[in-house]
Order: sequence, then structure tokens, then C-alpha cells
Amino acid sequence: TMKPLVSVVIPTYNRENFVAEAVASVLAQSYVDFELIVVDDGSDDATVALLAERFDDTRLTVVSQPNLGVSAARNTGAKLARGEWFAFLDSDDTWLENKLEVQLTETLARPDTPVSYTEEIWYRRGVRVNPKNVHAKHTGWIFDNCLPLCIISPSSVMIRREEYLMAGGFDEALPACEDYELWLKLSARYPVHLVETQLIVKRNGHEGQLSQEHWGLDRFRIQALWKSVYDRELSDELRRKALEWIAKKGAVVALGARKRGALSRAEVFEHSVREATSWLERL
Repeated sequence: TMKPLVSVVIPTYNRENFVAEAVASVLAQSYVDFELIVVDDGSDDATVALLAERFDDTRLTVVSQPNLGVSAARNTGAKLARGEWFAFLDSDDTWLENKLEVQLTETLARPDTPVSYTEEIWYRRGVRVNPKNVHAKHTGWIFDNCLPLCIISPSSVMIRREEYLMAGGFDEALPACEDYELWLKLSARYPVHLVETQLIVKRNGHEGQLSQEHWGLDRFRIQALWKSVYDRELSDELRRKALEWIAKKGAVVALGARKRGALSRAEVFEHSVREATSWLERL
């Protein structure tokens, strides 16, 4: 069997109410040279049975693993993937039918840019909403823009196999903000192209999302930022910017912890702020 140019990976966990729509949106793409790998991350609902019943397409492969988290599921899909390009789709999101065609055309036209992402359509609890200014997307060398929060949706990204594997994939030790960590690593090394067309539909506000399961996502972003600081390939200029955001975010998380009476947690992040400040003084 000839290798497809694109491998699409959908991680899923107990998403029987959403995953079929995600899969259908991939199989309906106008661009057809792809394989689709759905990684069921230990669901205990009818996800696997539903996919077997609904879809009969040779491009679709469904694999199951114990519940190891979304990062492990994405990485499992990448290990099985045969394509030169990887695209990811969260199982509660969907693609417009020309997503792959438009994105791949723009991406292949830029051989020095191994990562691209797209504009998005947002729905929250079934109602269409507009992103705020802080969510504005950028193109080119966007490391600075990736520091405040995650502006790249996994559902919109396309990454060349070589660069994904060199970056080590998604960090399986992070329970959340694992995508933020990977985008920092990639955007520090390569320009990132923005496809200025809304090609995915993101659905937020429902149960089971990591952003709702974990309080204070900035505490995970701080972990990711420290990983970036210790990245030997990072320039001192970018390292300084990462440290500045550690100090900012650490102060906010520490203050919130103190207000809730979580003194030991506050001390951890206050120490993080002191360490970041010390680094900045030495740079």
C-alpha cells in the first residue's frame, strides 16, 4: 500500500456524543490522500463500537490503549502514522471539508516552514462566539505570541513528520497545556505559517474538557516555560522572554493560592518567581 501524504490523528476518550462527527468531517475532506488514525484512550462508553458500526472506510484505523492521557494518545497515533505530514483533530471538534486541501497547498508552498495552523470558528455551549483580541493569531516567528497562552489549536495544526519527531511529540507528563509546551518548542526553532481561513470548528464549554477538569492552567504553562528555559537551543533573548512570563504567571498563581489558603502551593510558585528573577539578573 502506498504511503499517504498526510496522517490524521484523532485522540478520544469517552466522546461517543462527538467523535463520529469528528471522524465524518475528516472522511468528507476534498483532499483524499490521507489516512485517519483514531486512538481510543481507554474509553468505557460506546466509542469503539459506535465507530465500527458507523464507518467502513479503508482510510480509517481505530486502535485502543489503556487510559494514558491525550498526549500519549496523540503520540501513539504518530508512531503508527505513515504520512510525511501529521494533522491532529480533537474528537469534539470538526473540520470544514476543504481544510486539508487549503492548508496543505499553503504549507507545501513554504518548504522552510514545517508547521502551520488555521483560523477557527468557535462555539461555546452551542452558541457561536468570537475570539477575544488576546486569542489573535500570528504568522512567522511567533514564539513571543505563544508565551501568554496557547494560540494554536491542536485541531488546526499540521506538522511535518521530521520536526514532530525531533521535538519529541507531546509531553505525556503534563496533564494539561501539553500543546502549549510543544508549540513553544517548535516556534522557537521554526517559523509557523498561519492559514488565514477559518477551517475548523471548535466546540467548548462541555464536560470532559481538560480546561474544565484542571484549575489554574497557568501552573502547567509555568512547567512548560521552565522546560523552554532549560532548552539548550533557545537563544538568550527568547530565554529572557520565557523567564519574564514565568515571573508574571507565577506571581498570579501564587497570589491565587494564598487567597484560597493553599500556602504550600503558593510557596512553590513564589519560589519559581524568585528563581526566574534570579535568572533574569544573570542574563
